[in-house]
Amino acid sequence: RFTTTSADQSIDTSCLTWEGQPYQGKIAIVEKLTSLPFTKIAHSITAQDHQPTPDNCILSMVVGQLKADEDPIMGFHQSFILKNINDAWVCTNDMFRLAIHNFG
Repeated sequence: RFTTTSADQSIDTSCLTWEGQPYQGKIAIVEKLTSLPFTKIAHSITAQDHQPTPDNCILSMVVGQLKADEDPIMGFHQSFILKNINDAWVCTNDMFRLAIHNFG
C-alpha cells in the first residue's frame, strides 16, 4: 500500500524533482502533479530495479515509455525512495525526467 497520509513529518520533507525543477513538501508536490497539462496518460514500464537501503527503505529506478493525450510516445526515467512509516509506504524522494533531452 502506497500513501502520503500517514507520516506528516516525512511528507513535509518529501522531495520531488520534475524535469530538473525541485519541489519540497506535500503541498508543493501535489500542486505540481495536479498542474500537469495532460488529461490522460498511459505508461509502460520496460525495466525496473529495486534495492533495500541500510535504513530499511527501498530505492527504485524505473525506465519506460509514456503517452500523454495525443502527444507522441516518450521515454522516461524515474528514481524514488519508499520508506515504511506506521505500516504505510511513503515516497520520500522522487526524481522524474523525460528521455527527450539532447546529448552533447
